[in-house]
Amino acid sequence: MFLSPAILALILVSAVISLMLILASGFAIQVLQKWNINSGSELQLNLERRTYLISTLLIWAFASELISLMLFIYNAESMSGQFVGAMCATGVLNVNEWGWPTLFLKIAIFFSGTIWLALNYLDNKGFDYPLVRVKYLLLLLIVPMVITEFYMQTRYFMEMNPDVITSCCGSLFSVDAKGVASEVSSLTPRQAIIAMYGSGLLLMLSGTWYLLRNKGGLLFSLFGLTAFITAIMSIISYISLYIYEHPHHHCPFCILKSGHDYAGYTLYIPLFLATSLALAAGTISYWKKIPSLNSSVAVYAPKLVYLALIFFNIFYILATWWVWQSNLTMESIWQ
Repeated sequence: MFLSPAILALILVSAVISLMLILASGFAIQVLQKWNINSGSELQLNLERRTYLISTLLIWAFASELISLMLFIYNAESMSGQFVGAMCATGVLNVNEWGWPTLFLKIAIFFSGTIWLALNYLDNKGFDYPLVRVKYLLLLLIVPMVITEFYMQTRYFMEMNPDVITSCCGSLFSVDAKGVASEVSSLTPRQAIIAMYGSGLLLMLSGTWYLLRNKGGLLFSLFGLTAFITAIMSIISYISLYIYEHPHHHCPFCILKSGHDYAGYTLYIPLFLATSLALAAGTISYWKKIPSLNSSVAVYAPKLVYLALIFFNIFYILATWWVWQSNLTMESIWQ
């Protein structure tokens, strides 16, 4: 096992978040069983007071999860020089079987936390807290994910072996390899362009439709998630080639390095922000038929849609710019 301030911080943060959510889950079960907004009992008053405390703790917990995700990727990138065969975060994640599942679970928790925070914010705007059971039921579904993430991340760091020769990004993200990564890498530029800009167009149309007609919030979220997936696929199969100026280098992590002007941060940050905002917009817009929430949905959902569209456009503009300014020329781009 490697001991470093970043690793210790990641383990500690995950442990604290897991403990906080376990405590919150006990409260969530109590709310699901005994919440009655029409009651003036002492129990109901205590539940109402405690829900603000629990909500504050969960806001900090999910914010910490975002920081944990960023630190996890940064730590993996910074440790690439400590393992034979590792050129970037890809090699570090390949050190054992726990690296990649931990990363994917952190991303899933980040987006799930975004949805919960949107529900919580909207619920607090209603005088009768109409979503209190919905949001705490969702919390009970998130808790096992957080506990599993703590377990997997701990196993990942505990089982790091410096004597292991790991595989580099060239062997994983290669058209000749086997697996999902190689399948994505083997997409032609034409397929990647159609998928990314096509999903982006559908996203823009659905967002505009919602802003004009106040309809289709869930559809906008669905297109937002689709745009996120196709964007990641395009970064691997197409955009990264122009950033590296190499026709066979498909790694999604090397673009985070200083040698490539930290291009990855200019793409991933607006993309993740845009996707989280799109999910939040769809989550809020779904509840517009509840009388106590109607006015709040009318105010906040369009703002979230608008912000999501802005950040998605920033991503598409930057992605296009990185390709346009590159010295790499691929004659078979439409083949």
